[in-house]
Amino acid sequence: MGEVFQSSKPIYVQIADRISQRIARNDLKPGEKLPSVREMAIQSGVNPNTIQRTYSELERMKIVETKRGQGTFVTEEVEILKQVKIQLQNEIIEHFISNMKELGLTEDEMLASIKTRLSQKGGSS
Repeated sequence: MGEVFQSSKPIYVQIADRISQRIARNDLKPGEKLPSVREMAIQSGVNPNTIQRTYSELERMKIVETKRGQGTFVTEEVEILKQVKIQLQNEIIEHFISNMKELGLTEDEMLASIKTRLSQKGGSS
């Protein structure tokens, strides 16, 4: 069973984004071991080289650390983990603002819409 991917973005980037989101949600905890390249490739339905590239990209970003002979682990650097969450928040907000501007909404209309929606949901989801 593979994952569904968008054609507009490289698969390794999409997988890295999904792992980052799991880290930001604390589904993957600091110091937790990620599945092996082979396991992740099977889970995702992609070539192991794609997962290796994903892990390399996450390591370059210092989100994960590879320990030779042990595997790949989520970093325990609290500041890096905070930055991952902030970056994801900013990307979501930018995407939202862009979509709302395409609909012709003003900043005030966007804020009013958000406040209305939050009050309908009781302030949280």
